[in-house]
Amino acid sequence: MKKPTAEMKRRMCTRKRRYRTQGDALDAALIIGVERQRTAYRCQICGQWHLASV
Repeated sequence: MKKPTAEMKRRMCTRKRRYRTQGDALDAALIIGVERQRTAYRCQICGQWHLASV
């Protein structure tokens, strides 16, 4: 698999929902009922938090 380019990373970031804090991201996962299937991570592109599949 190819290593993603900076442009590809930026596009991946812009397609995802952003959360101000890790807690906000995990609360959102809890609300939609997927908290066990998701983890939150700080994005190196935007500096905010995204949810990722485990």
